Amino acid sequence: MTTHHPTSLRLVYGHAQLHDCLAFADANTAAEEAVEITALAAARTWGEARQVRMTHLDNPAGPDYHEPAGDCADDQPFDINELGTVMQGDWPRMVTARAFALLPEDLQDRFGTRRSTAHNGDFLEVPIDHESELVAELRERGYEVTRDDELINVLDGRGFNPLVG
Repeated sequence: MTTHHPTSLRLVYGHAQLHDCLAFADANTAAEEAVEITALAAARTWGEARQVRMTHLDNPAGPDYHEPAGDCADDQPFDINELGTVMQGDWPRMVTARAFALLPEDLQDRFGTRRSTAHNGDFLEVPIDHESELVAELRERGYEVTRDDELINVLDGRGFNPLVG
C-alpha cells in the first residue's frame, strides 16, 4: 500500500529560539517567505524597501502598510527595525503561532500548550523533548516533515530583529 502525500501536508519545523520550543511552517511556501523577509531586512533605502516584491507576506514598508515617522522618501535610509509593525513584534508574524493552522487539533492538545504573549496573541508551545514522538505521529498521518532550524528562525524575524536576536 502506498501512502499519498498531498502537498498541503508538507511541513518544515525547527527550534524557534525566541520561545524555545518547536515551530512549524508550510514547507510549500516557507523558503519563499524567508526570501521575502530577508530581502526587506536587507533594503538600505525606503525606495528599495518599497520595491521588495511580496507574494506570501504583506510588505510593512509598502505604501499601504507603514505610517511614515519622518522622511520616508525613496533615497532616505531604511532600517527595518524602525517600522512600527516590526518594533511591536507583529511582522513577521510569530512562527510559533502557525501551528494552530498547520497541526491537527488533537496533536496540538497532546503535544503543545497554548500560551499568550502580551502584545502578539497566542502561540503553541511545543516542548523540544516532544519532537520525535510528534514527528513520528505526523509522518504516520501522511505528513512529509523536515527539520530546518535556520529557516524557522528566519521566518520568526530572528535574522534582523534585536528583540529576537
